[in-house]
Amino acid sequence: MANNFEPKRPAGYVGLLAVFVLFVVFLYGPMATIFILSFQGPEGGLTFPLQGVSLHWFYKLAEGLGVVDIGAALKRSLMLGLVVMTLTMFMSVLAGLAFRKKLRGGNALFYVTVASLIMPSIIVSLGIGLQFRLLDSALKMVFETFGMTGTLENFGTSLGLYTSAMGAHLTWTLPFGLLIMFAVFNRFNPAYEEAAQDLGATPWQTFKHVVFPLIAPSVVGVGMFGFTLSWDEIARTSQAIGDVNTLPLELQGLTTTVTNPAIYALGSITTLVSFVVIACTMLAVKLLSRGRKQ
Repeated sequence: MANNFEPKRPAGYVGLLAVFVLFVVFLYGPMATIFILSFQGPEGGLTFPLQGVSLHWFYKLAEGLGVVDIGAALKRSLMLGLVVMTLTMFMSVLAGLAFRKKLRGGNALFYVTVASLIMPSIIVSLGIGLQFRLLDSALKMVFETFGMTGTLENFGTSLGLYTSAMGAHLTWTLPFGLLIMFAVFNRFNPAYEEAAQDLGATPWQTFKHVVFPLIAPSVVGVGMFGFTLSWDEIARTSQAIGDVNTLPLELQGLTTTVTNPAIYALGSITTLVSFVVIACTMLAVKLLSRGRKQ
């Protein structure tokens, strides 16, 4: 006889479900709204209802938005994101390996690193910008002291995409990478390494053929965090990038000057890039996990 008994839903189920639905709408509603409005027709504006459906504003975006070079800003953001991603993965793995053993001053180093997560982003940006401006003054003084007139005339500032801006982004991405790698190595079984060493493997061979293949999916996840956090960062970049802008900064500036759906098209493209990176990461993790099981 079939059992038609259905478990009784706990008290408060409806309320919790309503809260969850409201949270999802609050989280993804604005994103969906921007995406839909980016397909306005040529006569469409910044609000509903849609005045037709077309790719008109994406074509307008490709033509350029006034004096703003969207293509150059996009390239800068992509290159900076890739560099930050690579450094975040590399440094997080090294830190995870180092912290597996007793490290003198390790606790202080860990707390200092993680502290950047709770500091206001704009304060971090201002501090890094001020630090590099002091460095500029010191360098100019050195150039003057040693009579390096040509270098002094050509020197502008040490603030830049791969100096101060990269450092500002790493203060945001590295703590996440460290926390992930600490969790990975905390549950890592050292018996695999011991078996490799018993078979005569060197420390480098053990890491290359045993440790890294096992932690590779997590390293890819760290890379995804590094890229996506750098790709969308505004506050930590604003005072530390110098005389150029990344795409998020350009997008922020355009919100006060562009009064048509082209800005929505730009927002849709930047969001699409993030989703593509996440999808590629999930695919890579799946393939690496399958290879690890085999």
